[in-house]
Amino acid sequence: MGGHHEVMTVPQLAEYLQCNKSTIYRLIKKGEIPAFKVGADWRFKRDVIEDWLRQQHRKSTRREE
Repeated sequence: MGGHHEVMTVPQLAEYLQCNKSTIYRLIKKGEIPAFKVGADWRFKRDVIEDWLRQQHRKSTRREE
């Protein structure tokens, strides 16, 4: 499986975003990152995360103006 339909786990997303897994869990707890559960485990759709990243970038760019 590849491309924009890829589903990532917490460790995979942490690596993709180059951050700690605890950061991912904190964002989930605050409801700040799009995620869904499969059983007891969190998952993330790559295309949805990429859209979220673009929105985060726009927000931070607006704050700098």
